[in-house]
Amino acid sequence: MRDRQAVRDARRAQEFGGFVAGAAGRLLHTATLLTAEAPDANPRARRLLTRALAHTYAHWDRPPGEDPYDRARRHLATRFAQATWHRSRPHGPLAALTPRERLVLVLRLYEGLADEQTAALLGLPAERVRALCDRGTATVLHPRPGPPRTRAATP
Repeated sequence: MRDRQAVRDARRAQEFGGFVAGAAGRLLHTATLLTAEAPDANPRARRLLTRALAHTYAHWDRPPGEDPYDRARRHLATRFAQATWHRSRPHGPLAALTPRERLVLVLRLYEGLADEQTAALLGLPAERVRALCDRGTATVLHPRPGPPRTRAATP
């Protein structure tokens, strides 16, 4: 009985290790975009990724057909939306965006989620997601001089 459990645990760890090897780079880039940190100095993004991967591993014995990448991405988005660290001053081209606009832009444009998927993930109407995406895109393409805007960040 213990042998079967050990074999199952070893297989689970090997499968998860393969998932991390294939997906961690893209997930880290997603987290870095969300936190608007520099790619070479991104401690908050790394903490966010670590939590998402830990959550994904805890739920690794998933129903067939559930994508672990989707689970990790969903956890990244919800943790970012709920966390307090995004209130710090971001830097770079996404710094002019509010945290909610940044979250929508990353999910829509970098991760490639549809309006409806993004809306379901964030609990917003699809029209609101489209408006946030349009406003965020306009802000990035045509930045205004001055300090970045700040607003409440919870979706």
